[in-house]
Amino acid sequence: MAITAIEIENLIRTGLPDAEVIITDLAGDGEHYKAQVISPSFAGLSLIKQHQLVYKALGPVMGGALHALMLETAATK
Repeated sequence: MAITAIEIENLIRTGLPDAEVIITDLAGDGEHYKAQVISPSFAGLSLIKQHQLVYKALGPVMGGALHALMLETAATK
């Protein structure tokens, strides 16, 4: 079963409450998304660590209902 952009955004915001989150449906099919996540929590962390925090927020839906996610993270705009 597919996941919606709103569900993805809500999961990320729950895991990273200080984050600004923008979700884009890349193919218009509800299966291929891009997430832009800006969070002060990422300050001083490598991109890998930043991505791991987002994946942790997504929990079990990553690799399940959500199988294609392009991820961009930053501590500030």
